[in-house]
Amino acid sequence: MKDSNFRNGDAKTAIFGSEVMLTPSPVDKIPDGPTTPEIAYQMVKDETFAQTQPRLNLATFVTTYMDEYATKLMNEAININYIDETEYPRIAVMNAKCINIMASLWNSPEQEKWKTGALAIGSSEACMLGGVAAWLRWRKKRQAQGKPTDKPNFVISTGFQVVWEKFAQLWQIEMREVPLTLDKTTLDPEEALKMCDENTICIVPIQGVTWTGLNDDVEALDKALDAYNAKTGYDIPIHVDAASGGFILPFLSPETKWDFRLKWVLSISTSGHKFGLVYPGLGWVVWKDKKYLPEEMAFSVNYLGANITQVGLNFSRPAAQILGQYYQFIRLGFEGYKQIQYNSMEITKYIHQEIGKMAPFVNYSNEVVNPLFIWYMKPDYAKNAKWTLYDLQDKLQQSGWMVPAYTLPKKLDNYVVMRVVVRQGFSRDMADMLLGDIKNAVEALEKLEYPTPTRIAQDKNVPVKGKVFTHTAMSNAKK
Repeated sequence: MKDSNFRNGDAKTAIFGSEVMLTPSPVDKIPDGPTTPEIAYQMVKDETFAQTQPRLNLATFVTTYMDEYATKLMNEAININYIDETEYPRIAVMNAKCINIMASLWNSPEQEKWKTGALAIGSSEACMLGGVAAWLRWRKKRQAQGKPTDKPNFVISTGFQVVWEKFAQLWQIEMREVPLTLDKTTLDPEEALKMCDENTICIVPIQGVTWTGLNDDVEALDKALDAYNAKTGYDIPIHVDAASGGFILPFLSPETKWDFRLKWVLSISTSGHKFGLVYPGLGWVVWKDKKYLPEEMAFSVNYLGANITQVGLNFSRPAAQILGQYYQFIRLGFEGYKQIQYNSMEITKYIHQEIGKMAPFVNYSNEVVNPLFIWYMKPDYAKNAKWTLYDLQDKLQQSGWMVPAYTLPKKLDNYVVMRVVVRQGFSRDMADMLLGDIKNAVEALEKLEYPTPTRIAQDKNVPVKGKVFTHTAMSNAKK
């Protein structure tokens, strides 16, 4: 007798013999009935096949590789909500231990056993928390002086990550941007100070600029700011956006002063899911002392079985990433982190060197200070080329690589560049494969008989697919 469920899909049905596999996946409406977990898994898995494999994604900064034990730990904690501290008190302690470790890495002078910091879902939330703290401190002081608080501002370079634009918009705080130029590729302290006034809540230097991979000189800024504050009577602080550099500098450049060793650095944010070597999403923010974290930022509730106090924009948040971070600290130790970051830097320097040897390209910077860098087409080469870096991006994507092409920020937005980010899990052999594919792609593009659509659009300075192509400033490019 025939089993009526056989073709519909049950434990005896081969996945690709089931009726479900003849129907498209749901788009607008939930299916009428259930299917087997095997079939549901296969349908979801199949939708990801056309994507770049994570370890070949050189556009992303986030960790795409962790060892099997770290992955096992995180998978076992996937059902734990960090905010339930009463039910999971050891995870709250583990979180505090992670904050202590990072405060130590950043030379915190705080004497308390538990240093002042907060967990975040990525460096974006961490930046927000650092910015809000600076704003609230400024507002409280202005109110005490009987002065208006309606025109706050902060100063940052045009190399900012989009979170700072969100911060400015959401909290209605003016963002004053110091332009980056080919001569001044990082935040210029004197230009930053020219934009400051009594309404400036903080200056935000960046360690590991997303656009370029370079570091702002925080020590020079701190020195200039100290003189400025003494002259004006202001007490403008520094919040360091160290999304990338916060986990690079302590291990590879411990002598560089960018952290709490500097007088006016009162808070630092970083991304645990970038060079902190943890899967997304995880961020951290640490303050120099408890007094710099406004009390208004701590919110308490008692409906989870005890009185829970939390600093954060989001309430519920995954605990798995905390276990992953603490595991990495234990597993790798200082020397282990140093070795991994060193390897990433060396591979980056190797790719930087090889790209610099290729006829069409010039590196944006001669130095590599983080495991990422950018390059662009030589002006003389670009004048006669029938292709653009966007075409090279498409060619590489056909081989599985994601190497982004994009325009630089304001004042430099005539430059189309490409970037690679080297993370744990990217080997020298993979670098050679990438370089080989770049060379092959360039050879194929150089054989083109006619200009590509992106090249035609670039010559006409018109937008295509949301991108603006322009050669206007290429004649002024560094050679």
